Amino acid sequence: MATMADVARSAGVSVATVSHVLNDTRPVLPHTRRAVLDAVEELGYTPNTLARSLVTSRTRSIGLSVSAISNPYFTEILQGVEAGALEHGYSLLIADPHDDPAHERKVVQLLHERRVDGLIVAPSADPRDLVAYLGRHRMPTVFLDRVVDVPKGDGAPRFDQVCAESAEPTTRLVTHLAGLGHRRIGLVAGRPGLSTTSERITGYRHGLAAAGLPYDERLLVHGDSEAAGGERAAADLLSLAVPPTAVVTANNAMTIGALRALRDRGLSVPGDLALCCFDDFAWADLFTPRLTVVAQPSRELGSQAVRLLLDRLAAPDRPVRTVRLPCTFVHRTSCGCPERSEQPRQSDKSEKSEKSDQPQQSERASERLTKGVSRDRRRR
Repeated sequence: MATMADVARSAGVSVATVSHVLNDTRPVLPHTRRAVLDAVEELGYTPNTLARSLVTSRTRSIGLSVSAISNPYFTEILQGVEAGALEHGYSLLIADPHDDPAHERKVVQLLHERRVDGLIVAPSADPRDLVAYLGRHRMPTVFLDRVVDVPKGDGAPRFDQVCAESAEPTTRLVTHLAGLGHRRIGLVAGRPGLSTTSERITGYRHGLAAAGLPYDERLLVHGDSEAAGGERAAADLLSLAVPPTAVVTANNAMTIGALRALRDRGLSVPGDLALCCFDDFAWADLFTPRLTVVAQPSRELGSQAVRLLLDRLAAPDRPVRTVRLPCTFVHRTSCGCPERSEQPRQSDKSEKSEKSDQPQQSERASERLTKGVSRDRRRR
Protein backbone atom coordinates (compact mmCIF):
# COMPACT_ATOMS: atom_id res chain seq x y z
CA MET A 1 0.00 0.00 0.00
CA ALA A 2 1.39 3.40 -1.00
CA THR A 3 2.35 5.86 1.73
CA MET A 4 2.52 9.64 1.83
CA ALA A 5 6.32 9.34 1.59
CA ASP A 6 5.90 7.36 -1.67
CA VAL A 7 3.72 10.15 -3.07
CA ALA A 8 6.30 12.75 -2.04
CA ARG A 9 9.16 10.87 -3.78
CA SER A 10 7.12 10.37 -6.95
CA ALA A 11 6.09 14.03 -7.11
CA GLY A 12 9.55 15.31 -6.15
CA VAL A 13 8.28 17.27 -3.13
CA SER A 14 8.40 17.02 0.64
CA VAL A 15 5.97 14.99 2.74
CA ALA A 16 4.80 18.29 4.27
CA THR A 17 3.85 19.59 0.82
CA VAL A 18 1.84 16.44 0.11
CA SER A 19 0.05 16.97 3.43
CA HIS A 20 -0.75 20.59 2.58
CA VAL A 21 -2.19 19.58 -0.80
CA LEU A 22 -4.36 16.78 0.59
CA ASN A 23 -5.57 18.73 3.63
CA ASP A 24 -5.82 22.24 2.13
CA THR A 25 -3.83 23.58 5.07
CA ARG A 26 -1.58 25.94 3.07
CA PRO A 27 -1.53 27.42 -0.45
CA VAL A 28 0.54 25.37 -2.90
CA LEU A 29 1.66 26.38 -6.39
CA PRO A 30 -0.70 25.01 -9.08
CA HIS A 31 1.97 22.93 -10.87
CA THR A 32 3.10 21.44 -7.54
CA ARG A 33 -0.47 20.60 -6.58
CA ARG A 34 -0.97 18.95 -9.96
CA ALA A 35 2.18 16.85 -9.53
CA VAL A 36 1.06 15.66 -6.10
CA LEU A 37 -2.44 14.77 -7.29
CA ASP A 38 -1.04 12.93 -10.31
CA ALA A 39 1.23 10.91 -8.00
CA VAL A 40 -1.71 10.11 -5.72
CA GLU A 41 -3.66 8.85 -8.73
CA GLU A 42 -0.77 6.85 -10.17
CA LEU A 43 0.14 5.16 -6.89
CA GLY A 44 -3.45 4.64 -5.73
CA TYR A 45 -2.69 6.37 -2.45
CA THR A 46 -5.55 6.46 0.08
CA PRO A 47 -5.20 8.91 3.00
CA ASN A 48 -5.43 7.46 6.49
CA THR A 49 -8.48 9.36 7.73
CA LEU A 50 -8.12 8.15 11.30
CA ALA A 51 -4.48 9.20 11.54
CA ARG A 52 -5.26 12.56 9.97
CA SER A 53 -8.08 13.19 12.43
CA LEU A 54 -5.71 12.55 15.36
CA VAL A 55 -3.39 15.24 14.04
CA THR A 56 -5.96 17.83 12.95
CA SER A 57 -8.73 17.10 15.52
CA ARG A 58 -11.06 16.98 12.52
CA THR A 59 -12.75 13.88 11.10
CA ARG A 60 -14.06 15.59 7.93
CA SER A 61 -17.47 14.14 8.69
CA ILE A 62 -20.90 15.74 9.13
CA GLY A 63 -23.77 14.37 11.21
CA LEU A 64 -27.27 14.69 9.74
CA SER A 65 -30.37 14.25 11.91
CA VAL A 66 -33.67 14.32 9.98
CA SER A 67 -36.96 12.55 10.58
CA ALA A 68 -38.91 10.53 8.02
CA ILE A 69 -36.00 9.88 5.68
CA SER A 70 -38.49 7.82 3.62
CA ASN A 71 -40.43 11.03 2.89
CA PRO A 72 -39.50 12.17 -0.66
CA TYR A 73 -39.03 15.73 0.59
CA PHE A 74 -36.39 14.76 3.14
CA THR A 75 -34.89 12.26 0.70
CA GLU A 76 -34.19 15.11 -1.72
CA ILE A 77 -32.78 17.24 1.11
CA LEU A 78 -30.51 14.31 1.98
CA GLN A 79 -29.29 14.18 -1.61
CA GLY A 80 -28.45 17.88 -1.44
CA VAL A 81 -26.56 17.44 1.84
CA GLU A 82 -24.67 14.42 0.55
CA ALA A 83 -23.67 16.13 -2.69
CA GLY A 84 -22.48 19.23 -0.82
CA ALA A 85 -20.54 17.17 1.70
CA LEU A 86 -18.81 15.02 -0.93
CA GLU A 87 -17.93 18.11 -2.99
CA HIS A 88 -15.91 19.40 -0.06
CA GLY A 89 -14.41 16.03 0.94
CA TYR A 90 -16.70 15.28 3.88
CA SER A 91 -18.43 12.02 4.72
CA LEU A 92 -21.95 11.85 6.14
CA LEU A 93 -23.39 10.05 9.17
CA ILE A 94 -27.21 9.93 9.20
CA ALA A 95 -29.71 9.38 12.03
CA ASP A 96 -33.51 9.51 12.19
CA PRO A 97 -34.83 11.06 15.44
CA HIS A 98 -38.46 10.15 14.51
CA ASP A 99 -39.62 13.65 15.56
CA ASP A 100 -39.32 12.50 19.18
CA PRO A 101 -37.53 15.08 21.38
CA ALA A 102 -36.04 12.44 23.71
CA HIS A 103 -34.82 10.29 20.81
CA GLU A 104 -33.57 13.40 19.02
CA ARG A 105 -31.36 14.28 21.98
CA LYS A 106 -30.02 10.70 22.04
CA VAL A 107 -29.14 10.44 18.33
CA VAL A 108 -27.48 13.86 18.33
CA GLN A 109 -25.34 12.78 21.28
CA LEU A 110 -24.38 9.58 19.43
CA LEU A 111 -23.37 11.60 16.36
CA HIS A 112 -21.37 13.94 18.57
CA GLU A 113 -19.61 10.98 20.18
CA ARG A 114 -18.58 9.81 16.73
CA ARG A 115 -16.60 13.07 16.59
CA VAL A 116 -18.36 14.60 13.61
CA ASP A 117 -17.05 18.09 12.86
CA GLY A 118 -20.52 19.57 12.82
CA LEU A 119 -24.23 18.77 12.70
CA ILE A 120 -27.17 19.51 10.41
CA VAL A 121 -30.44 18.97 12.27
CA ALA A 122 -34.13 19.23 11.36
CA PRO A 123 -35.34 19.92 14.93
CA SER A 124 -38.42 18.40 16.54
CA ALA A 125 -41.43 20.33 17.81
CA ASP A 126 -39.81 20.59 21.26
CA PRO A 127 -36.07 21.10 20.78
CA ARG A 128 -35.25 22.50 24.24
CA ASP A 129 -33.09 19.55 25.33
CA LEU A 130 -31.42 19.52 21.92
CA VAL A 131 -30.56 23.24 22.09
CA ALA A 132 -29.24 22.86 25.65
CA TYR A 133 -27.01 19.93 24.67
CA LEU A 134 -25.62 21.65 21.58
CA GLY A 135 -24.99 24.86 23.48
CA ARG A 136 -23.31 23.08 26.37
CA HIS A 137 -20.89 21.30 24.03
CA ARG A 138 -20.49 24.25 21.65
CA MET A 139 -21.25 21.97 18.73
CA PRO A 140 -21.25 23.70 15.32
CA THR A 141 -24.80 23.13 14.11
CA VAL A 142 -27.12 24.24 11.32
CA PHE A 143 -30.87 23.90 11.81
CA LEU A 144 -32.53 22.71 8.61
CA ASP A 145 -36.11 23.14 7.32
CA ARG A 146 -37.51 24.17 10.73
CA VAL A 147 -36.26 27.26 12.49
CA VAL A 148 -35.80 27.54 16.26
CA ASP A 149 -36.12 30.73 18.28
CA VAL A 150 -33.12 30.72 20.59
CA PRO A 151 -33.05 33.46 23.29
CA LYS A 152 -30.39 36.03 22.51
CA GLY A 153 -27.85 37.05 25.10
CA ASP A 154 -24.36 36.52 26.41
CA GLY A 155 -23.43 32.87 26.28
CA ALA A 156 -26.50 31.89 24.24
CA PRO A 157 -25.85 29.17 21.63
CA ARG A 158 -25.26 30.33 18.07
CA PHE A 159 -27.04 28.42 15.33
CA ASP A 160 -27.22 29.10 11.61
CA GLN A 161 -30.51 28.11 10.03
CA VAL A 162 -31.81 27.41 6.53
CA CYS A 163 -35.42 26.85 5.50
CA ALA A 164 -37.88 27.55 2.72
CA GLU A 165 -40.45 30.32 2.83
CA SER A 166 -43.69 28.92 4.27
CA ALA A 167 -46.14 31.72 5.04
CA GLU A 168 -46.26 33.58 1.72
CA PRO A 169 -46.54 30.44 -0.48
CA THR A 170 -49.46 29.20 1.68
CA THR A 171 -51.13 32.59 1.32
CA ARG A 172 -50.81 32.22 -2.44
CA LEU A 173 -52.52 28.81 -2.43
CA VAL A 174 -55.43 30.21 -0.40
CA THR A 175 -55.87 33.32 -2.53
CA HIS A 176 -55.71 31.20 -5.68
CA LEU A 177 -58.58 29.05 -4.42
CA ALA A 178 -60.51 32.13 -3.30
CA GLY A 179 -60.02 33.59 -6.77
CA LEU A 180 -61.75 30.52 -8.17
CA GLY A 181 -64.83 31.37 -6.09
CA HIS A 182 -64.30 29.21 -3.00
CA ARG A 183 -65.56 30.70 0.24
CA ARG A 184 -64.99 27.78 2.62
CA ILE A 185 -61.33 26.80 2.38
CA GLY A 186 -59.91 24.28 4.84
CA LEU A 187 -56.33 23.69 5.97
CA VAL A 188 -54.83 20.34 6.96
CA ALA A 189 -51.92 21.65 9.05
CA GLY A 190 -48.85 19.80 10.26
CA ARG A 191 -47.59 18.77 13.67
CA PRO A 192 -48.18 21.49 16.31
CA GLY A 193 -44.99 23.10 17.58
CA LEU A 194 -43.05 22.93 14.31
CA SER A 195 -42.12 26.30 12.84
CA THR A 196 -43.30 25.13 9.41
CA THR A 197 -46.73 24.38 10.87
CA SER A 198 -47.13 27.74 12.58
CA GLU A 199 -45.86 29.64 9.53
CA ARG A 200 -48.23 27.86 7.15
CA ILE A 201 -51.13 28.53 9.50
CA THR A 202 -50.12 32.20 9.48
CA GLY A 203 -50.04 32.13 5.68
CA TYR A 204 -53.46 30.46 5.59
CA ARG A 205 -54.99 33.16 7.79
CA HIS A 206 -53.33 35.92 5.77
CA GLY A 207 -54.74 34.39 2.61
CA LEU A 208 -58.26 34.36 4.02
CA ALA A 209 -57.93 37.98 5.15
CA ALA A 210 -56.55 39.04 1.76
CA ALA A 211 -59.57 37.43 0.07
CA GLY A 212 -62.00 39.02 2.50
CA LEU A 213 -62.98 35.66 3.99
CA PRO A 214 -63.63 35.06 7.71
CA TYR A 215 -61.45 32.67 9.70
CA ASP A 216 -63.41 29.64 10.92
CA GLU A 217 -61.47 27.54 13.43
CA ARG A 218 -63.46 24.45 12.41
CA LEU A 219 -61.80 24.57 8.99
CA LEU A 220 -58.30 24.26 10.43
CA VAL A 221 -57.35 20.74 11.51
CA HIS A 222 -53.99 19.14 12.30
CA GLY A 223 -52.76 16.08 10.42
CA ASP A 224 -49.50 15.77 12.41
CA SER A 225 -47.42 15.85 9.20
CA GLU A 226 -48.21 12.17 8.46
CA ALA A 227 -50.39 10.37 5.92
CA ALA A 228 -52.60 8.71 8.56
CA GLY A 229 -53.04 12.01 10.35
CA GLY A 230 -53.85 13.76 7.08
CA GLU A 231 -56.51 11.15 6.37
CA ARG A 232 -58.13 11.66 9.78
CA ALA A 233 -57.97 15.44 9.47
CA ALA A 234 -59.51 15.44 5.99
CA ALA A 235 -62.27 13.10 7.23
CA ASP A 236 -63.02 15.58 10.03
CA LEU A 237 -63.36 18.41 7.51
CA LEU A 238 -65.63 16.35 5.28
CA SER A 239 -67.83 15.47 8.27
CA LEU A 240 -68.70 19.08 9.03
CA ALA A 241 -72.33 20.07 8.57
CA VAL A 242 -71.12 22.48 5.89
CA PRO A 243 -67.81 21.06 4.67
CA PRO A 244 -65.22 23.12 2.80
CA THR A 245 -65.26 23.20 -0.98
CA ALA A 246 -61.49 23.52 -1.15
CA VAL A 247 -58.61 22.32 1.03
CA VAL A 248 -54.92 23.14 1.36
CA THR A 249 -52.73 20.31 2.68
CA ALA A 250 -49.53 21.45 4.38
CA ASN A 251 -47.15 18.66 3.29
CA ASN A 252 -46.94 15.78 0.82
CA ALA A 253 -47.66 12.98 3.31
CA MET A 254 -50.89 14.63 4.46
CA THR A 255 -51.86 15.15 0.82
CA ILE A 256 -51.79 11.37 0.31
CA GLY A 257 -53.91 10.92 3.43
CA ALA A 258 -56.45 13.52 2.29
CA LEU A 259 -56.76 11.81 -1.10
CA ARG A 260 -57.48 8.51 0.66
CA ALA A 261 -60.23 10.13 2.73
CA LEU A 262 -61.82 11.52 -0.41
CA ARG A 263 -61.56 8.19 -2.24
CA ASP A 264 -63.19 6.34 0.66
CA ARG A 265 -66.19 8.69 0.43
CA GLY A 266 -66.48 8.45 -3.33
CA LEU A 267 -65.59 12.11 -3.78
CA SER A 268 -63.54 13.44 -6.66
CA VAL A 269 -60.92 16.16 -7.06
CA PRO A 270 -61.63 18.83 -8.20
CA GLY A 271 -65.26 17.98 -9.01
CA ASP A 272 -66.32 17.66 -5.37
CA LEU A 273 -63.35 19.28 -3.66
CA ALA A 274 -60.57 21.50 -4.96
CA LEU A 275 -57.15 20.61 -3.56
CA CYS A 276 -53.86 22.52 -3.34
CA CYS A 277 -50.79 21.12 -1.62
CA PHE A 278 -47.54 22.18 -0.02
CA ASP A 279 -44.62 20.08 -1.39
CA ASP A 280 -44.14 18.75 -4.87
CA PHE A 281 -43.05 15.15 -5.37
CA ALA A 282 -42.15 12.93 -8.29
CA TRP A 283 -45.61 11.49 -8.91
CA ALA A 284 -47.68 14.64 -8.19
CA ASP A 285 -47.76 15.22 -11.94
CA LEU A 286 -49.05 11.67 -12.52
CA PHE A 287 -52.20 11.89 -10.38
CA THR A 288 -55.54 12.45 -12.05
CA PRO A 289 -56.07 15.33 -11.68
CA ARG A 290 -52.51 16.61 -11.57
CA LEU A 291 -51.75 18.26 -8.23
CA THR A 292 -51.39 22.02 -7.92
CA VAL A 293 -48.58 22.50 -5.43
CA VAL A 294 -45.98 24.74 -3.85
CA ALA A 295 -42.60 23.18 -4.62
CA GLN A 296 -39.82 23.64 -2.09
CA PRO A 297 -36.16 23.86 -3.23
CA SER A 298 -35.33 20.72 -1.24
CA ARG A 299 -31.93 19.86 -2.74
CA GLU A 300 -30.80 23.46 -2.49
CA LEU A 301 -31.85 23.48 1.17
CA GLY A 302 -29.52 20.54 1.77
CA SER A 303 -26.56 21.99 -0.10
CA GLN A 304 -27.08 25.42 1.49
CA ALA A 305 -27.03 23.80 4.95
CA VAL A 306 -23.62 22.27 4.15
CA ARG A 307 -22.27 25.65 3.00
CA LEU A 308 -23.48 27.33 6.19
CA LEU A 309 -21.89 24.62 8.33
CA LEU A 310 -18.54 24.77 6.52
CA ASP A 311 -18.54 28.56 6.83
CA ARG A 312 -19.15 28.17 10.58
CA LEU A 313 -16.32 25.65 10.90
CA ALA A 314 -13.99 28.01 9.05
CA ALA A 315 -14.99 31.06 11.12
CA PRO A 316 -16.61 30.07 14.45
CA ASP A 317 -17.18 33.71 15.48
CA ARG A 318 -18.90 34.89 12.31
CA PRO A 319 -22.42 36.40 12.69
CA VAL A 320 -25.27 33.91 12.84
CA ARG A 321 -27.31 33.65 9.63
CA THR A 322 -30.84 32.50 8.83
CA VAL A 323 -31.30 31.80 5.11
CA ARG A 324 -34.78 31.51 3.62
CA LEU A 325 -35.15 30.16 0.10
CA PRO A 326 -38.14 30.96 -2.16
CA CYS A 327 -40.65 28.33 -3.25
CA THR A 328 -42.27 27.83 -6.66
CA PHE A 329 -46.02 27.76 -7.38
CA VAL A 330 -46.69 24.84 -9.74
CA HIS A 331 -50.10 25.36 -11.35
CA ARG A 332 -51.79 22.11 -12.42
CA THR A 333 -55.43 20.98 -12.31
CA SER A 334 -56.42 19.70 -8.82
CA CYS A 335 -57.41 23.27 -7.92
CA GLY A 336 -60.14 23.17 -10.56
CA CYS A 337 -58.32 25.08 -13.29
CA PRO A 338 -58.13 23.59 -16.78
CA GLU A 339 -54.81 22.53 -18.24
CA ARG A 340 -52.95 25.72 -19.14
CA SER A 341 -51.96 24.37 -22.54
CA GLU A 342 -55.64 23.74 -23.26
CA GLN A 343 -56.87 27.21 -22.26
CA PRO A 344 -57.95 29.21 -25.34
CA ARG A 345 -57.03 32.89 -25.58
CA GLN A 346 -60.11 34.76 -24.31
CA SER A 347 -61.41 38.26 -24.71
CA ASP A 348 -61.93 40.50 -21.70
CA LYS A 349 -65.64 39.83 -21.99
CA SER A 350 -65.33 36.04 -21.83
CA GLU A 351 -62.87 36.29 -18.91
CA LYS A 352 -65.37 38.41 -17.02
CA SER A 353 -68.10 35.85 -17.74
CA GLU A 354 -65.89 33.00 -16.49
CA LYS A 355 -65.06 34.85 -13.27
CA SER A 356 -68.70 35.66 -12.58
CA ASP A 357 -69.51 31.95 -12.81
CA GLN A 358 -66.83 30.87 -10.31
CA PRO A 359 -68.88 31.46 -7.12
CA GLN A 360 -71.67 29.37 -8.67
CA GLN A 361 -69.16 26.56 -9.32
CA SER A 362 -68.09 26.71 -5.69
CA GLU A 363 -71.69 26.61 -4.49
CA ARG A 364 -72.40 23.56 -6.67
CA ALA A 365 -69.31 21.83 -5.24
CA SER A 366 -70.52 22.64 -1.72
CA GLU A 367 -73.92 21.16 -2.50
CA ARG A 368 -72.34 17.96 -3.86
CA LEU A 369 -70.09 17.66 -0.81
CA THR A 370 -72.96 18.17 1.63
CA LYS A 371 -75.01 15.49 -0.13
CA GLY A 372 -72.01 13.17 -0.15
CA VAL A 373 -71.48 13.65 3.58
CA SER A 374 -75.17 12.98 4.22
CA ARG A 375 -74.98 9.72 2.28
CA ASP A 376 -71.85 8.75 4.22
CA ARG A 377 -73.58 9.38 7.54
CA ARG A 378 -76.58 7.28 6.50
CA ARG A 379 -74.22 4.40 5.59
CA ARG A 380 -72.68 4.59 9.06
